[in-house]
Amino acid sequence: MPELILPDARFRVSFLDAVHEHIAVDDFFGGTLARELREHGSAWQRPEGFERYVEAVRQEEAEDGRRPEGFVPNTWYWYVDGDTYLGRIQVRHRLTPWLLDYGGHIGYGVRPGARRRGHATAMLRDVLPYARALGLDPVLVTCDVANIASRKVIESGGGEFEDERDGKLRYWIRTGR
Repeated sequence: MPELILPDARFRVSFLDAVHEHIAVDDFFGGTLARELREHGSAWQRPEGFERYVEAVRQEEAEDGRRPEGFVPNTWYWYVDGDTYLGRIQVRHRLTPWLLDYGGHIGYGVRPGARRRGHATAMLRDVLPYARALGLDPVLVTCDVANIASRKVIESGGGEFEDERDGKLRYWIRTGR
């Protein structure tokens, strides 16, 4: 049964398989994967290098944690089934003006080989209690106008449409259901 977990180095091989799937279809998870490849990718082939990457991701959630300049504290969860990495979802602890217009509190992605199986819908549903525990209610979730699959995920997760801003659809989801 798939579940959300905090990032864990034991999923290195499956994570790297997913990275290759993303590269093969030119899907870089909104630029996140491209940034990670630049910063950490050369070390991922070695277990100790991947462990450092996982630690860096985990540090992003602390208020004084290390993260890219301009980024707010955020918590990543990986969606896994047994030893298989399926995708990830991020909860940003607060909004900047840019996140309010375009990025939202939550961002997610499913590896290309695991899409169209309900994983994104399950990840979004399962992460809402974590967002609520951070004091976030409601949360903002956005998607590109052309991303029909993501729009369906957000709407099935209870997303209430607010507006469109420069090609981004903006939805609010209650976390206290």
